[in-house]
Amino acid sequence: MSPVVDATTADREQSVTATVDAVRRGEVVVIPTDTVYGIGADAFDPEAVAAVLSAKGRGRDMPPPVLIPDVRTVDGLARAVPEWARRLVDQLWPGPLTLVLWAQPSLHWDLGETAGTVALRMPDDEIALEVLRETGPLAVTSANRTGEPAATTVTDAAVQLGPAVSVYLDGGPRATQEPSTIIDCTGEHPVVLRQGAVGRERLEEILGVGFDRPDDAGEGVADVADPGAEPEPQPESPVADVAEAEAGSEPQRGDLPTYDDEDPEVAAAEAARLREPRHGTGGDAADAEWEDLPSSDRATAQAAPTDPPQTDPTTPTEAPR
Repeated sequence: MSPVVDATTADREQSVTATVDAVRRGEVVVIPTDTVYGIGADAFDPEAVAAVLSAKGRGRDMPPPVLIPDVRTVDGLARAVPEWARRLVDQLWPGPLTLVLWAQPSLHWDLGETAGTVALRMPDDEIALEVLRETGPLAVTSANRTGEPAATTVTDAAVQLGPAVSVYLDGGPRATQEPSTIIDCTGEHPVVLRQGAVGRERLEEILGVGFDRPDDAGEGVADVADPGAEPEPQPESPVADVAEAEAGSEPQRGDLPTYDDEDPEVAAAEAARLREPRHGTGGDAADAEWEDLPSSDRATAQAAPTDPPQTDPTTPTEAPR
């Protein structure tokens, strides 16, 4: 069993250091967040990110969100951030809100099939932020096998993920399994991809009633734009650079991947898709990963209760946690 380090005691600093050291070695870790436990790795280490997806039992078409330590990190990772998205950040970060944005094209990373986007979140958890301040951006998704319940304790995560994780950072039990709210910020208007811990009423307080309706929805629909704000520059078609020219024009919303790995229907569909090619008989895709866990842990896991945008977010093409 991989080591569990405790950040709820006097050993907190050493526990955080052990987690940070593992990330710097290119290993996979589990950390607490303000929603549930997350499994993650250095966002700029492609092999480590691939190991996160493998531990989850899911493919590159459901890329992990990226957790960041500070609002200032947004502009280093994303471009063409709308004014109304910055309002959401000002009001709701740190917190359980994931924003899907256009990624900076110069970044040397491989999070999966992102179609040029990145899902960003700043968690409202001091232990997670301590780790992030030392490691920088981490690719983090919920610490559970695809299709299984999200982990609210480090033990829940360890039973499901076992030795696929190098260090488990214990921050105590989480109070809820409710995930973050995910909003697509790549178009003219915001689109809620997953309703989570930030409710619609709170979003309407910031953006106005009907903020995600089309322009022709009729009277009484709010305009999310701030009349006094300078318009943000929109992404241009990639024609200047040879590599970008070969990539073609910017992807549209319908081309973007699903970041909502925590939605039960999406998770179940992804689990079924991965299960058949691995087993061919519809067996449990997690069985192979549980073989080296003690039988008592395997039984506990089996008995447990049960960041991008696209036109229909319930159809897989995950989320920050």
